[in-house]
Formats: sequence, structure tokens, C-alpha cells
Amino acid sequence: MKFRSLLVLLALLLTLTTTASFAQSAADLGAGRQHRKASQWPLKPNATEAQAAQLSARFLTRFHYDAQPLDNAMSARIYKAYFKLLDGEKVFFTQQDMDKFAPLKTKLDNAIWNEDLSAPFSIFNLYVQRAVERMTYARSLLKNGFNFTGDETYNFDRKHATWPKDQAAIDALWRKRTMNDWLRLKLAGKNDAEIRKTLDKRYSGYIERVRQLDSEDAFQTFMTAYAETTDPHTDYLGPRAAQNFDIAMKLSLEGIGAVLQARDDYTQIRELVPGGPAAKSGKIHVGDRIVGVGQGASGPITDVIGWRLDDVVNRIRGKKDTTLRLEILPAETGLDGKHEIVTLVRKKVSIEEQAAKKKIIDVTDHGVTRKIGVIELPSFYSDFAARSRGDKNYKSATRDVAKLIGELKLAGVQGIIVDLRNNGGGSLSEADSMTGLFIDKGPVVQVRDANGHVDVQGDDHPGMAWSGPLAVLVNRGSASASEIFTAAIQDYHRGLIIGDPTFGKGTVQNLIDLDRFAQAGSQKPQYGELKMTIAEFFRINGGSTQLKDVTPDIEYPKNGDEKEFGESTYPNALPWTQIAPAKYKPVANLNAYLPQLLRMHDARVAKSPAWKLMLDELAQYKKMRAKTSTSLNFATREAERKQLDAIQASFRARQKAIDGSDSLLKDEDSSLDDGLNANERSLKSELKEESDAKKAKDVELDETAHILFDAVGMIKSDPKLASEVLPYGGKFSGNYMASLAAPTKPATRVAPVPVH
Repeated sequence: MKFRSLLVLLALLLTLTTTASFAQSAADLGAGRQHRKASQWPLKPNATEAQAAQLSARFLTRFHYDAQPLDNAMSARIYKAYFKLLDGEKVFFTQQDMDKFAPLKTKLDNAIWNEDLSAPFSIFNLYVQRAVERMTYARSLLKNGFNFTGDETYNFDRKHATWPKDQAAIDALWRKRTMNDWLRLKLAGKNDAEIRKTLDKRYSGYIERVRQLDSEDAFQTFMTAYAETTDPHTDYLGPRAAQNFDIAMKLSLEGIGAVLQARDDYTQIRELVPGGPAAKSGKIHVGDRIVGVGQGASGPITDVIGWRLDDVVNRIRGKKDTTLRLEILPAETGLDGKHEIVTLVRKKVSIEEQAAKKKIIDVTDHGVTRKIGVIELPSFYSDFAARSRGDKNYKSATRDVAKLIGELKLAGVQGIIVDLRNNGGGSLSEADSMTGLFIDKGPVVQVRDANGHVDVQGDDHPGMAWSGPLAVLVNRGSASASEIFTAAIQDYHRGLIIGDPTFGKGTVQNLIDLDRFAQAGSQKPQYGELKMTIAEFFRINGGSTQLKDVTPDIEYPKNGDEKEFGESTYPNALPWTQIAPAKYKPVANLNAYLPQLLRMHDARVAKSPAWKLMLDELAQYKKMRAKTSTSLNFATREAERKQLDAIQASFRARQKAIDGSDSLLKDEDSSLDDGLNANERSLKSELKEESDAKKAKDVELDETAHILFDAVGMIKSDPKLASEVLPYGGKFSGNYMASLAAPTKPATRVAPVPVH
């Protein structure tokens, strides 16, 4: 299991993230607006937003899988959800503010039905006002600094806190929050002048971002509160969010092929997509700052310094084969360096980083080496539009996985792992068709709509892309379509399910383009889309994954996040139900060797230094996650820091003893909390941290490969067992069994080896 530094994990708990979290998320969801340095206050809703809200309500109250009336009771739930989105940790509003808003609890339904959104907008406007006030107060505290010799404590986990009583109470809270920010930087070795400069820049940056919020942000947040109140997976997508969702599903867009991020007042190149216009130009590099954007070969260049990221992205994206010019401040120059103009032609860009990938792990034990293939699938993606157009080369997770299976077979693998860790789902049809790569044919999933009608979906195409031993590696982040695939593989006894229990999502959503239902005469509506729950899916054995997840055949240690992450953590999650099983038969009997594989797994990890290190890191991680407060005494915190550093040093030394890795030892300071927020570090250090994380030993994946190694050995040595555990009694496994008979040379390495 891959972990960040324990000290950095603790820093993430302590850092002042709440202040910027909503402002940034709202900025990411904005769409189609012209840039303005600061919005006009107070914010006011427009007619289009009011119509979109009412139209959404019509769908949600009539066609949702669990349709509920938009009445006073729903209004109260929306009210609660809205404030949770705005101020979930109760650091902006006071109880006095909440008392003033209390009469609105039962009026938000009327706001939607009457197309009068002034009530939710009044709440949002006060949020912005309070956020600016709190940050301004924090800045005022920096002048005199703080005394860290007392015995004060800062409670940083405020999920279950009450609202601060009044102005005095919230000032006391913000004094401690600011003290903690200062103390983290002080512990990292910064002097007072450096600390003042860093924090003043941080807080003023928050103020600037909050002031750039506009009516679209207010509307998006309110509609998200309404949609997610119906059930956790229904959502409202503004035009920009809808576009980003579409890009994520089809893994392509029309633009320049660059990943951008906001840093200070600049939009910075974070990554170049191979083969995209930006990379091909040879004139744009990671770290470059975009300071201006011009449309066409000769259009004026607009200064975008200080712009919101989504506004810059909106200007850079555009139709294929159109021209734009970027004014670039190169990474290697200072802020006063010479600007360069780069002309690019937009193209269709494939986002291959999010596509299925493969590699081979050579597992050696007692002088025997076997190749185990790994297919990593981040999501069940599909380009629906291209498919409906009849495009034979449409992007599809199933098609990509089938291609990778063919390449792995040519490479001589004897087992395949489908790695679905943190795969949050995607297309239900892709989960269905991908299951068909591993079974001959048969039902895969049952879908029940709001009327109670059950549709059995499955694979009608005979044949299998892979007939050998199979494992599916999952964790708590494996959800929805991932659970459909995993459950089908488990119910058919087609492969071993290994890892942590999955998310537990058992509902199906459909996208509704609200613009299609605009009133007659409307011109270019911008209503957005509704991602609405329309059905529930069930395993072919009749059970639902809703709330109950998919339990692995071989479970790995949990990291403790299941208490805060997963379907069971949502108060309005739909209940678990079951229906009649579909007509299917298991294609094998994995119980014939599962007990022995479990014993071999237990014996191996009991002696594994890498596994023991993972368990110790997990224990420390859970201990740190359990903390809800921290001391504001310098001596106490310094002692804690030294203790944690000693633990981390011990972990680094043990890791080096296991695999000889000394990258962490060479840069020990990188594991310490530097007191900075993510956007305050250099891009170079951020990218290095990500690179190091990718190179880190993946203990869970390696152990899964060893389990398949054991399975292959048992199959090879016992023909009777092979007929039980291979699909359809080995009917389709002729080529696979022949490959087992081929001699295998011992490998010279056991670490994961990429296959190109």
C-alpha cells in the first residue's frame, strides 16, 4: 500500500483547507462567463437559473428512482445540505447568523417552484461576506504574532461542532486557526518575517478568490444541495461541469493538450499530453505560465493574470482546427522575464493517462518464475456520442482492455490481475461488456427501475478473451460499475476478488440535458444537466451492492477510512434490498482451492517484512487520523514532531532494508511538514512527490501477484483441480494449459516491470 509521509498526512489534517475548499470547488464548476476581477455584489439570480431550478425539480419529483415531493420537509433538508456545502466545519457563520436564516428552512421549496432564488442567494452573499471578514481578521493577527508557551489546544476536526455563539466566539476560533498556521511554519524553520509574508499572501489570496465567486457559483452550490438531498449520487451539473463530465467519460477533448493549474496569480502548465498540439510545438514546457490568450492568428491577446482557472481554460478550449495564441512566461525566467508568443492549432486530444494500462510482474519463488499480467483501469469510460455516430474507433474501456489482454497473452502471462482500486465507476454498459471478456456468455447485472421492472443485462457474445486464472483487486474506492464487474466475476466464480470491501453503491444514474426541455422561443439556454438516479442494480445472485458492498474472497487490512468514506456514511443512502436471482450457473468452483490459497497467503505475509511494514504504517496512520485536536504549545509540538520524525526514519530504514530504496533517505526533509498549502510549494517539488509515490513499492499488488502465482502452480500440478477452478471445466483453456507446459526461465528481477 502506498502512503505519503506520516507527517504530511498529519499536516493535511491540521492545515487551513476549509477556507479555500468551497471557493475553489465553486471556481472549478463555473462555466461560460467572461472574466471579471471581482463580482458585482450582492449576487443576484437570473431568469435562466430560476428556470433551470424549476425544471430540475419537475424531473426529480416525478422521475427519480425514489421520487420525493419538494415540500417543506425537503426544504429543511436542502437548507441543512446547503450550509454543509458552504460551511461544513462551522468556521464562517455564527449561531447569530443561523438564527437570522432560520425562517428560510421551510421556504426553499417555494424559492424553486416560484422561480425566486433570492433566499438561497441571500445565504450565499452572507457566506462571501463572512469569509472575507474572517480572512481579514486572520491577516490582522499577523502583525503582533503569537505566544506559544501556553497550554492552549486547537480542535481542527469540527464536523460535529456547534456554531460559534457570537462574534467573540468566532474570533477566538480564528485566532487559534491562525496560530496553528503560524506554528506549523515555525516548526518548519521559518522566521517570523517569512511566516508573516507567507500567511498574509495565503489569506489575501483566499479573499481574492472568494470575491471572484459569482451568481453561477451560488446557483451551482444551491442546486447541488438540492440534488444530493434526494440521494447521494444525484447531482446538478452546470454547463462547465457537464462539459468536464463528458470529457472524463470519452477521455478526449478539443484543445491544446495541456493540464493547467492555478498558482498565485498565474495559470501554470502542469503537464503536457503526449501528442497534443502544445507538446508537438516544442515551445511550451511544464512550469511555463500563461499570461495572455488570443483567439485566431491575429486577434487581440487578453491578459489573464489573476483570472480564475476555469475562465482561462474556457478561453483555451475550442473547436478542432481553430487557432489561438498564448502569451507565455517561460518557467526558467523570473516574473520579469521576456514573454513569448506561441501559436497553436486546437486538435482532438486523447487523455491516455486515464485509459487502461498494462504491465507484467515477474514473480519468482523457489526458483520458479511466472509472469503475471496487470491491467489497471481508472474508470469504465466510453465515448457515447462517437459510438452512436457509428464511429468504429470510439473510445471504450472494454475495447482497450481486450487489446491489452491480447498483448499480455502474446507476452506469455499465466495469470491476469484487473486492478480496480479507486475506480469510481462510469458506464454500466462498459461494466457489462467487460465482464463478457472473461465469461462465455450469460447475465451480468440486473437493473430495476422506479416502476419495479427488472431488466437482466448480460453478455450475448460467445467466447472469452482470457480463460486463465484471474484476480480482481479492489478497495473502498472501487464503486458502481466497478462493483457490477467485480460482483459478476465473484458470482460466476470466474476469478478471485482480493483487497478491501468496495464502496457499496448500487444505484444507476442517467444524464438529462435540461437544454432539450427549454421553453419555446428560448435562445441558447444554459440550463446544464441533471445526473439523476433512475434505477438500482442487483447482482445476478439477487443481492444488491447498495450499502453491503462486495466483500473480497481474500481480504487485506482496512485503512480505517471506511468510517468516513463509502455509501454507508451517507445519511440519505437508499436501503439495501434484494430480488430473485437471475438464471445463471457458476463457471467454476474457486472454493476448491481458495482455503489453501488463503493459508499460503497468511503464511507468506506473516514472514514478509514489506507486509509488516505496511501494517505498522497503517496502524500509525489510523492513530493520526483519530486525532481531532493538537497543542498550540511550541515545545509540545516540537517534541511530537521529533517523535513522528523518528517513526518515519524507522520506516524509511526498514524500506531500504527491504528493497534497497534510498530515495527517501536522500531527501529526508521532504517527509516533514513544511507548513505550506499545496499551491504554495514549487511545481517541481510537487511533481517529484507524485513521481516518488508512483515508484513506491505496491505491497498489495505484489501480494496479489503472488496469490495468482500460487494458483497457477496448483492448477499446473493437479489436472483434476484445474478442471474445477478454470472456467467451464477448462473447455476454453486449451491454449492456456499449453502455455503452462512451456519452460520458464527464472527472472532476474521481481519488481513490477512495465511492458511497452
